[in-house]
Amino acid sequence: MSSLKLAFLCQLCVLLIGTAFAAFYKGADVSWVSQQEKNGQSFYDSSGTKKDPFVLMKSYGVNAVRLRVWVNPSGGWCDGGDTLHKAQRAKDQGMAIMIDFHYSDSWADPGQQNIPAAWKSHSLSQLNTDVYQHTYGILNYLKNNGISVAWVQVGNEINSGMMWPSGKVTNSNFANLASLINNGYKASKAVFPNAPVIIHLANGYKTADFTWFFDGLKKAGGSFDVIGISHYPSSSNWQTLNGQAEKTLKTMISRYGKKVVVAEIGLSWNEPSASKSMLDDMFKRVKALGDNGIGIFYWEPQASPGWNHYQWGALDDSGKFTAALQSFQNN
Repeated sequence: MSSLKLAFLCQLCVLLIGTAFAAFYKGADVSWVSQQEKNGQSFYDSSGTKKDPFVLMKSYGVNAVRLRVWVNPSGGWCDGGDTLHKAQRAKDQGMAIMIDFHYSDSWADPGQQNIPAAWKSHSLSQLNTDVYQHTYGILNYLKNNGISVAWVQVGNEINSGMMWPSGKVTNSNFANLASLINNGYKASKAVFPNAPVIIHLANGYKTADFTWFFDGLKKAGGSFDVIGISHYPSSSNWQTLNGQAEKTLKTMISRYGKKVVVAEIGLSWNEPSASKSMLDDMFKRVKALGDNGIGIFYWEPQASPGWNHYQWGALDDSGKFTAALQSFQNN
């Protein structure tokens, strides 16, 4: 066999092995962690030894983090500097990094998608520029500080659009939203050309909402690579809602030819057994999608009970992770 043929076969084997064993990501959105630590929160392993939360989560099998970015947040939490600090800690543990742009000074979700105060009076044309410059600026800042971003999420739970009223979807008109998304998409690719861009909606069990949204976005020329869902079932309905979320994921793959990710998931911290069972089941369902299923990201598992009125973390009141995170170890 010639050396040329041998080299080709070696390269082919490497490619096939890489494809066959494509990474599955067991992630966590840990955007609150620096603020928690500033507030005095400590984290402990099962034996009661104090640990760095990133080291501790890695020991549970977490291999990726998701970090939200706000434009001009109160206190600086989730701005560029705070995001870099958390990204560096994740990088030190070998974790992949997802950046989640809210395009707001605070929370963006189905109930609120507020334009940043500094952009409030801007026209749609100016907002398109704002989105591009903000996205490019944050990503380039991270890149210049040694951070490689694996995925970029443009907008957060944008079921009815983002940056209201300019980017709100009314009467099924997606034109403005598609324009804003495309500027985020272009900015992301300018810095990290190989990082897939995610569009993320809430209520992953509502398949019809997803097809309505992505049919409209696609028709309007919106660009995206991955579809993300949020999934927050309860201990009494997770079996049903997990199945419905799986239907949504499969529909997104078949209808649009896109990969999918569970970008947010959670269940009440004080029902750890149900949470673990729910997660075990979702891991099984998403892994069954093969390379089309990127992974699952628990939303703020390190949130202590009642932190910012949130109850769906996976930390108990002694600062130890609950049995829910054992699902990340076992899957």
